[in-house]
Amino acid sequence: MAGLSRTAREPAPAAPAATGAAAAARRVRPLRRLAAAVARRALMLVLLLALVFAAVELLPGDAASASSERGDSAADVEARRHLLGLDRPVWERFADWMTALPTGDLGTGARGQKVTDLLADPLPNTLLLGGTAFLLTVLASLALGCWAACRPGRLADRIVSHTATAAFAVPEFVVSVGLLLVLALWSGLLPAVTLTGPDGAPDSWTMLVMPVLALVIPQTGWNTRIVRGALADQARTPHVEAAHLDGLPARRIVLRHALPGAVPAIATGIATSTGMLLGGAVVVETLFNYPGIGSVLASAVSGRDTPLIAGVVACAGAAISLVLLAADLLRDGILGDHP
Repeated sequence: MAGLSRTAREPAPAAPAATGAAAAARRVRPLRRLAAAVARRALMLVLLLALVFAAVELLPGDAASASSERGDSAADVEARRHLLGLDRPVWERFADWMTALPTGDLGTGARGQKVTDLLADPLPNTLLLGGTAFLLTVLASLALGCWAACRPGRLADRIVSHTATAAFAVPEFVVSVGLLLVLALWSGLLPAVTLTGPDGAPDSWTMLVMPVLALVIPQTGWNTRIVRGALADQARTPHVEAAHLDGLPARRIVLRHALPGAVPAIATGIATSTGMLLGGAVVVETLFNYPGIGSVLASAVSGRDTPLIAGVVACAGAAISLVLLAADLLRDGILGDHP
């Protein structure tokens, strides 16, 4: 019996090895999720760029005819078309452009300038505008959503909800026109257009105020609803209900108990608004004469300049993908293996 007992107990030392393997698997799992998220975002960006090449190809005319000078003959246009490589299949031009992309080469525009040189000044200005608007949107949305969540069902909650819906329903160009009328033309508090300094950036911070507000107001409305909805979902969870039963103050319940659980949903919602921010920036930059990629993109589309259009989309898409990737990592870090 003693011998049998020892034999029965012998497999027990294998438990630490199994525990170590499980721990190693848990350490590798986040890396796998990160790799999968990066691959998914990269694939989406490649598909978007392929769609850009195909869409420009379907437009009437091409870069050779759009950039031709008065008096150019058909032979001159055809020679320019050959010089730009437009006589090659679109898939071949896209493959060459994608091959050079990892090295930072965005190709050459229809006018013979490197796309990276054409974007060297406008892109940082757009990132400054979009980044500032994004930061203010996050802060305003969190503040308004949490403030309303501390007063559920009361007048303040309803006012925030209705105002946020109305703000999101107003397009950026309408907000821009309203800001121009009130802050520039009627009151003269801010300049109506953006003047640039020697470095190509806005000459004064005051010239950023109205473009930023034109982007922040609609997106704050959208994200405030997201924050409020996520906090409302958390208010029905057992630990938050227990905090209410314990008589804790509403502010503490929202900030200490509800908000941490709502972060994944809030982060995902705010990250998706990055694309809307950059898309709205194109319109806002045009209205305020802001020196960003909006004017570059407009001239590139009118000139059928495929490499320049693809370069703008690649830069904007990379910025959006990074924000979405950060939201994915934040959600996975908080939720772990739970759905």
